[in-house]
Amino acid sequence: MADADPLRPDMPASGAPHPRGTRHYVRRAREGWRRLPLPARILLWIIGIFFALWLILFITKGRFLKHPFERIVSSRLERPVRVGGDFQLYFDPVTIKFRARQMVIANTRWASRPAFFRADLIDSRIAPLSLLFGDRYRLRWLELRNAAVDLEWSRDGRNNTWTFGDPLRKGEPLNLPLIRRAALTGTTLRYRDPRMQLAADLGFETVKAQDTRFASDVRFSGAGTMRGRPFTLRGGLLSPDEMVTGGRNQLALHAQAGATVLEVSGTLPGATEIEGADLRLVTHGPNLARLFDFLGVAIPETRAYRFTSALTKVDGEWRFTHLKGRFGDSDLAGRMTVSQPDDRLLLKAALATRSLDIVDVGPFIGYDPERLAKQGKAGAIQTVDGAPRVLPDAPLRVEALRNFDARLRYDIGRIRADNVPVSNIGLTLSLDRSLLTLSPLTFDMSGGHVSSDISINARTQPVRTSYDIRLSPTPMGKLLARWGVEESGTTGTIKARVQMTGLGNTLHDSLSASNGRIAVILPAGSMWARNVQLSELDIGTFITKMFQKKLKDPVEINCGLIAFTVRDGVAAADPIIIDTRKNVMLGRGGFSFRNESLDLAFRADGKKFSLFSGQSPIGINGTFARPGIDVISPELVARGGAAAALGIAATPLASVLAFVDVGDAKSAACGPVLAGATAAAQRTKGGKPRDDVGHGTTAKDEAGKGSVRENRRQEKKFLGIF
Repeated sequence: MADADPLRPDMPASGAPHPRGTRHYVRRAREGWRRLPLPARILLWIIGIFFALWLILFITKGRFLKHPFERIVSSRLERPVRVGGDFQLYFDPVTIKFRARQMVIANTRWASRPAFFRADLIDSRIAPLSLLFGDRYRLRWLELRNAAVDLEWSRDGRNNTWTFGDPLRKGEPLNLPLIRRAALTGTTLRYRDPRMQLAADLGFETVKAQDTRFASDVRFSGAGTMRGRPFTLRGGLLSPDEMVTGGRNQLALHAQAGATVLEVSGTLPGATEIEGADLRLVTHGPNLARLFDFLGVAIPETRAYRFTSALTKVDGEWRFTHLKGRFGDSDLAGRMTVSQPDDRLLLKAALATRSLDIVDVGPFIGYDPERLAKQGKAGAIQTVDGAPRVLPDAPLRVEALRNFDARLRYDIGRIRADNVPVSNIGLTLSLDRSLLTLSPLTFDMSGGHVSSDISINARTQPVRTSYDIRLSPTPMGKLLARWGVEESGTTGTIKARVQMTGLGNTLHDSLSASNGRIAVILPAGSMWARNVQLSELDIGTFITKMFQKKLKDPVEINCGLIAFTVRDGVAAADPIIIDTRKNVMLGRGGFSFRNESLDLAFRADGKKFSLFSGQSPIGINGTFARPGIDVISPELVARGGAAAALGIAATPLASVLAFVDVGDAKSAACGPVLAGATAAAQRTKGGKPRDDVGHGTTAKDEAGKGSVRENRRQEKKFLGIF
């Protein structure tokens, strides 16, 4: 024991000091290690090993991994990978630093360039966890010097150069790493897609940003062709300074193909990180269809347009919101999304137009809008083989329809045009692997409502189109006002249905090969028009009404049917019959969708005796574009000759006998008429089969069969032969 301190009586004497050497601390460390639980000791061993590896990599910069890296990556990619210069791969301190000089990744065998990627220098900082989790690598920094990237699709569209592994593996969509910041010097990108006929070459350079909030400005420019049309591209991407918290990349892009211009500006979370972007799009040009060609999407041609939209990407879906602008003399607003579910392009849109100019409607059925704008109605007429034609011949772009699917809802307030009383149009469109349906397509017209279902099947060739168009009961006075029917005094209505199926890639070809039925039904009601009796050539009734001062009395319609059966594009009256209080109006003949010719004959038989009744057909001839009316028919000329002979041989009063109508017309049974039945099902009011409505052929004679001469003439006219 040591002596006690005389100056500190409260402190007892201490023992002799113990040795404090290295062995003492090692022994105590071992004792402490043994006292730790086994899991804790294992965890510390793992941490120690990782730290040792980290330290080795940090000190050596991982240069000794160069050849293993080449071997492993070449095996994974199934392509040769070589690093010709310095190589570094280590943690710095947490992110992975990868740096290589003269690096080359070989291309696939069928590609037109030997290297998929080459660079004098690649320097990057990679987030480690992104290599283990998620579907995209995250790069916090990327520097490339004199790099070149080759992105190319095979001619059959099955393979591409950026899908690694098995050379026969189906090509995947391009999925770039998420790059927060980048510096590119002398870097180029080449893109080729033979199916879309797209070729583009871009160059990238990085300059110091003028704005102190940003570290660098990556500028890009380039040129290319799309479906034979050249375009240019330029823009810049400002990367935020690391010292600025919450900084976002500022994007400015300008693309132009001829007069078509597309501008995009706004912010990106990262240099290649589009998800959550806040962008604004402005586009204008002479034809919106040319812009959609870049997506491989077919839409109708338009006149000059200008649109603006907010643009972002959410969950892999491009969203165009607050879309608004004009095309031609029409407005358009709404929203649209573009996505690729199951690696197939899908467009969804909800659009609305307040006022649609009639000229801008033309392209939806195949007319040239510029031609319509310059020539008006005459712009819809083209001369084919010396004859005017009004049905459009613009082909459906079948190949483009195979590239995408679509879902569209389009609402139109009104059609702006003279004498086109159409409003409240609603269109629901669906395109599903080349099957295009317009169902329903509805609109209001002259106080009535039209609903239709149209199916265009482009899965087979030629295209098969089914038409089902229905007109609900519509006031006759409003619908036929422009043709002289007075709304005042007219209570009759009209309803109709068209059901046809045709083959062909244009509207004209489809109708030219169509089969089906067209029926217009006139229920009971009155109609007044100043020349209605003259149109029936019942001069006696007209003079009687004029003398009795009842000219404004309406015509009382009991029932009526104007129907055609269509076979191979030729429509035959089946039947045409209108039963009024005093007359039965009959029509025979037909028309052709093939060459758009008309050959119809109408006559009115009186139910009462009339001295002055032509009782001879009025001919309707010509074409859809230029119809004509033949009031002086051969039958009427013959009667006129008979009247002249009687007047010479007897007295002038005797000439009237040639125009006598004995009033033997049989009233129609309205049941079959209102049911839209064929000629064979028509009956008189007494229930007997009618023998005056033809047999559903284009013949115009009383029996409805036609002479050999007439059949040959109509065959030549309708089929366009000889």
